[in-house]
Amino acid sequence: MIQAEEYLEHIPMWTRDKHSLTEVRGFLDQLGNPDRETPAIHVAGTNGKGSVCAFLTSVYRQAGFRVGTFVSPHLESVRERFLINGERADREMVQAAFEKVLKAVERMKEKGFSHPSYFEFLFYMAMTLFAQEEMDLMIIETGLGGRLDATNVLEKPLACVITSISLDHTMYLGDTLKDIAGEKAGIIKSGVPVIYDDTVKEASEVIKARALRMAAEAFPVGTGDFTMEEEETEGIWTRTPEGLRFFIPFEAPYQTENAMLAIRTVQAVGRPSIQVTESQLIEGIGKARWAGRMERAGENLYLDGAHNPGGIEAFIQAAQALMKRRKKKGFLLFGAVSDKDYRSMAELLCSRIRWSGIGVVHIHSSRGVEAEALAEVFSDKADCPVAAFQGVKEALCGMKKQAGEELLFCVGSLYMVGELKAQLAEMERREDT
Repeated sequence: MIQAEEYLEHIPMWTRDKHSLTEVRGFLDQLGNPDRETPAIHVAGTNGKGSVCAFLTSVYRQAGFRVGTFVSPHLESVRERFLINGERADREMVQAAFEKVLKAVERMKEKGFSHPSYFEFLFYMAMTLFAQEEMDLMIIETGLGGRLDATNVLEKPLACVITSISLDHTMYLGDTLKDIAGEKAGIIKSGVPVIYDDTVKEASEVIKARALRMAAEAFPVGTGDFTMEEEETEGIWTRTPEGLRFFIPFEAPYQTENAMLAIRTVQAVGRPSIQVTESQLIEGIGKARWAGRMERAGENLYLDGAHNPGGIEAFIQAAQALMKRRKKKGFLLFGAVSDKDYRSMAELLCSRIRWSGIGVVHIHSSRGVEAEALAEVFSDKADCPVAAFQGVKEALCGMKKQAGEELLFCVGSLYMVGELKAQLAEMERREDT
């Protein structure tokens, strides 16, 4: 029997360019159109998509619904992309969905269609898995962009959500915020409510115009939709203009904005069969969990997969608040992949925070930027020592030793965050034995 995870790892070796939405629908037809069996909420944006999906998943679980969530990328295992009630699907579920999709792929290849891309294959698996597990609701995150993304075959979602937009994937989506917003706004469907981040005027104008053309009711979410009242070690208390008080279980202020997008989405969903009470909404937000996004992985250790300038801006805000509240200095460990604008990220990181020490690491990936290249960039911009490491084990040990009782922030590629989490788990296992 072909094993799902092993097969999936080799897809880039034989697939071609991504397929059109018409071709994606053809593959779904072969599978019996499982995407049409379960109502969905569709989420796009540059930063915050995964966090919004996590908040939505937690709220609907709290309301008693069976929720299937499709997100990307994964940190340690591809099974993290298929969540059943917030937990990664077990191997048997994933294997069954994989085998069904593989059979459909073979039938399509006989008709002249090329093999699906990696993301397309995973999307077909998610639709198949959620149908076979009889989910009440799906939360679906786009892969890249929105307009041409495979997930945009969803025909009539309950709501479309667009999180914060900044420059990223400019090679594919355009090199202006207007262009990128246009691609993200491509998920807006006729008559379907759209809930969007309203903090960047240029992006908001594009989204509002698209919503108007599609007769889609628009719900902007900005800083006026909440007031942060109190910051604690484990999270932030915030209040809405209507008087609802929420505990956001993350230390990063930007998660309050993501939580509000989820809250407004739940409030905008009009289907009577999928309703949530205020108490369920409040409790669901408070129970949300999302790994690798300003995640507290130890007493003085934080992991954040900020991997574009917009994400770095949000990270800086969060790190500054943490350093001030905990009265500690900050040390940085950074890793990136080559198709990201790591030079701009280094500029932001070094100009906005006075680091006590910086480490850069080569990620175990063909796309990982060499440590020496990162060190050269950071050394030119930083006013503290910069150490280069060839692997995350060496980097984690070295930077933890440097930081001592101060704060260590591990920032950059989610691939790096995944490697670090695996290393931390291995260290914990060794301590237990």
